[in-house]
Amino acid sequence: MATLYEIQGQFRALMEMAQECDLTQADIKDTLEGLECELEEKADDYAKVIRSLEGDVQAIDGEIKRLTDKKRTIQNNIKSMKTNLESAMTEAGKKKIKTVLFGFTIQKNPPSVRILDEDKVPATCRIKQPDKIDKDAVKRVLKESGPTEWAELVQTESLRIR
Repeated sequence: MATLYEIQGQFRALMEMAQECDLTQADIKDTLEGLECELEEKADDYAKVIRSLEGDVQAIDGEIKRLTDKKRTIQNNIKSMKTNLESAMTEAGKKKIKTVLFGFTIQKNPPSVRILDEDKVPATCRIKQPDKIDKDAVKRVLKESGPTEWAELVQTESLRIR
């Protein structure tokens, strides 16, 4: 039987391995099966690794949100600066400016379509959309009337760690 210190070291190594992107589920399973401890100890240590990885995911989600907000701010600043420069050129009556570093030109964009009345657009100008099943509506029907020949409610199980 491995000592507590050895088990903790083994699970710390497992956590480091789980954080690597190229680790497969089979690798994690093989590593866990090779650890010398009881199921309850393994379950506790599994939960510790899971909680730690969940914390990593939350931190990454927070960083993604922060960077997305920063990106949006920068894009809005770029758009505002371009609009201000275009307005200044228009007010000055200049369609072209050439500097040592850059050239600026106000030019026409390619034509775009603006729909004035969607109901009057002919069928030849429409894209057919495939049918989509509303699973929430199906669930409501099944709860009210029970199983049907076309659908059934399925109850599955999953692990919860508290």
